Amino acid sequence: MSIVIKFFGAPDHEAAAAVVQRGPDGVFESLAYGNFDAEEALIEWESIFTGRSFEELVAADLPEVVADQGAGEGPMVLAASRALRDALAAADEPRLVEVSQLWVQERAADGEVLDRQVATEILGILAGLARAVGGRQERLYCWMA
Repeated sequence: MSIVIKFFGAPDHEAAAAVVQRGPDGVFESLAYGNFDAEEALIEWESIFTGRSFEELVAADLPEVVADQGAGEGPMVLAASRALRDALAAADEPRLVEVSQLWVQERAADGEVLDRQVATEILGILAGLARAVGGRQERLYCWMA
């Protein structure tokens, strides 16, 4: 499980990969969270938003690994798909509440407790970032350490 998670926008994979060692702070606007599996969350969110199965997304190598300093054990940068960025950006409040409730249910099925209000807050703030980066034609990335 990740200890520190930061979502940020960057113009391309090269720029995003450049922050793998220290994170996006001071380079890109970022949102910080902690203590959930962000890689799995990116897949679950995309599955809920798009209707594609979790297995289909994993088989498509989503989310894309942009930089990995420790073979999955150290800091890494993942790229959210454009479909997820766009779905987040387009989601209104009722849709974000619905997706957060489904995410909470997915986590509960795996024995993990996730507060519904916290889940809705995470997705709401992330949707705002997705709107901002989409408007600049940037990609949405996730740094984990």
